[in-house]
Amino acid sequence: MVHAQGSVGHSPAPPPGAPPASPTACRARHHALRSFSWHRGDPGDPAELLAGFLADNGLPVRNLGRSDDKYGTIGHGTICGASLYVSADAGSVMNHATPGGPSPVPAIPDVYAVVWIHTTAAMPGSTPDWELGSWAASWTPDEHARAVQSVRDAIGRGDVYQVNVVGHASAPYVGNPTAALARVAGLPGARYGGILAGDGWAMATASPETLVEVRDGRVITRPIKGTRPATADGRRELLASAKERAEHVMIVDLERNDLARLPGTGPVRVEELFAVRRWCDLWQAESVVSAEISSDVGLADLLRAVCPGGSVTGAPKLAALAHIAALEPVGRGVSMGALGWIGPDHLDLGLSIRTVAVDGERVHAWAGGGITADSDPAAEVAEAAAKAGPLRAALASAVSART
Repeated sequence: MVHAQGSVGHSPAPPPGAPPASPTACRARHHALRSFSWHRGDPGDPAELLAGFLADNGLPVRNLGRSDDKYGTIGHGTICGASLYVSADAGSVMNHATPGGPSPVPAIPDVYAVVWIHTTAAMPGSTPDWELGSWAASWTPDEHARAVQSVRDAIGRGDVYQVNVVGHASAPYVGNPTAALARVAGLPGARYGGILAGDGWAMATASPETLVEVRDGRVITRPIKGTRPATADGRRELLASAKERAEHVMIVDLERNDLARLPGTGPVRVEELFAVRRWCDLWQAESVVSAEISSDVGLADLLRAVCPGGSVTGAPKLAALAHIAALEPVGRGVSMGALGWIGPDHLDLGLSIRTVAVDGERVHAWAGGGITADSDPAAEVAEAAAKAGPLRAALASAVSART
C-alpha cells in the first residue's frame, strides 16, 4: 500500500542476520511484520512520517522516556520493536540543510523502518558462494587530498571550524553476500554490528559509535573523533595529540549543543571526555555526553536535533554540510546516517560509519575523517584507508577476489 507521503508495506524480506542493536534475547526470532520507506525527493517531513508509522504500530515514539510494555499479540507473534535507518541526506532534509550528491545506491531508501514480531520459525539459510571484484573509488587519493586542502582553506577564511570529508568506493560481486555481510557485522568493536535488508538490497554495519541512545530517563550520545593504530605507540600518540584533542572537543561541544536544543531535556553534561577505545586494529577517542529527560521527548524532535551526526559533519553543522555537498563527488548513501533499534523501553541508534551496502550488483563502502586547520592532506587520505581496510578484508575473507 503506497501513500502520498512515504510508503508502507507488509512482510518485507527478512534480513540475513540480526538487525543492528536488536536485543540479544530476540535474536534469531525476528519476523518482519511491516515496513516504512521514504526516499529523498518524496513529499512530507520524513521525521514526522516515520514517527507516525511507528506510533501506529504501538511503539512509544511520542514520549521516548516512558517505559511501555503494552505490546499485544498480532497475528502469530508479539511485537518486540523496530529497526530504524535514517540516511545522512534525510537528516539534512529534516533540518532544511544542504543535502549531498546523488546516492550511489539509489535502491536503498533514505528512511527505512521495519516492525518486528517474535516467531519460532527458523531464519532461511544461505549459501557461501561469493566472488568479489576489484574496488573502484569515486575519487583518487590526489582528489581526496585536494578536498582536504579546500576545507583547510575554508577554515582559514573563517567559513567553518571543521568539516568531515568522506570518500566512497564500490566493487562488483556475484553470488550470495550473506556470509560476507555477516563478517562485516562481526568485526571486533562493532557495538552496533548487524544487518538490515530490504527488497533487492542489504546493509551491514560494524559501527562502534552511538549517535543517540534513550534509556533509563537519559538521552546519551558518544561521539568518536581521533584515530591511531592500535599499538602502544599509537595509544600514546593519540593521547598526546593536541590536534586530535582539539578536533574531538570541538565535536563534543557541537553534540552538547545538539542535545541542549532538544525539547524535554534537562542540563547537558559531559560524563567522560577523550576515552580511548579499540575498533579492530585502531584506537579511537570517545566521549560520553548526556542529558536528563525532564518531560516528553518525541522521536521526530530527537532526529532533528542529532541528525546528521556532528562527528561526521563538522562545525558549524549547517555550514559544514554545504561544504560536504560541494566537495564529495557522490552522496553518502547508507553511511554517516543513523541505524539501530527502538523497543518498548529504549531507543539505541548507532552512527552508520564502518558500514557497507549491497544492491544486487555492487558492494559499496565509505570512509573519511574530520578536517581541521592542522590536518595534513596525505595523513587524512591514509587515515580513511585505514578505516576502510577492515571492511574490505572482511568482505574478501575466504574468497579469491576477481581481478
